[in-house]
Amino acid sequence: MDELMRWPLPYIAGQAVFCGLGLVLLGARWREHELFSADYWRFLVVPWRLAFFVAAWAGIVLLAPFTGDPTWDAVDASFMAILAWATAPAVVGTLYRAARGWRSRLHMLPALAVGLFSASWSYDLYLYARDGAYPVTWSGNLYASSFLYVCAGLFWSLEWSDARGRVVPAFMDREGWPPAPRVGSFVAVMRFAWVILIPIMLFFLAFPFIEYVL
Repeated sequence: MDELMRWPLPYIAGQAVFCGLGLVLLGARWREHELFSADYWRFLVVPWRLAFFVAAWAGIVLLAPFTGDPTWDAVDASFMAILAWATAPAVVGTLYRAARGWRSRLHMLPALAVGLFSASWSYDLYLYARDGAYPVTWSGNLYASSFLYVCAGLFWSLEWSDARGRVVPAFMDREGWPPAPRVGSFVAVMRFAWVILIPIMLFFLAFPFIEYVL
């Protein structure tokens, strides 16, 4: 009972209700969501996106033993990397486009549910199953992983835009999202991608320093 009282019970209840509502809305209008679109998956599996996904996955798995964080292991590092690559572009894109009024705002709730589950709540459930207790790191992970998740959504959405004449997250163009894969856009994308990659790399480099030094 004492252990249970330390759990964030209102937060857990909120997770369950929010994910349940999101699942219902997602199921009711699934054809309108990119996650179920063949065009979206063709956009994601171009070679450079897959290569960066594999590099990111390998990096966080190899880094896990050196972080000093007992909640970070190869299992949660793997499934959170996969979920971020698979869902973050769709989730961030949906929130942006709904905020601009380009699609129904009813799509925002299921997008948020998918995003929060991918970035944080799947981590909580895994650690509960592994350790038999709700992780005390739930709140810190919620903020840190949500930041990384949004960065991942922006990065894996990058594409050259003919309409704008520059590289932008592809969901920022009103028409043509998800776009057809473009041949030869990698160099142009990489000239801009470091704006997003550098904060991500700094976060992971700083994590062991914070754990061991501070």
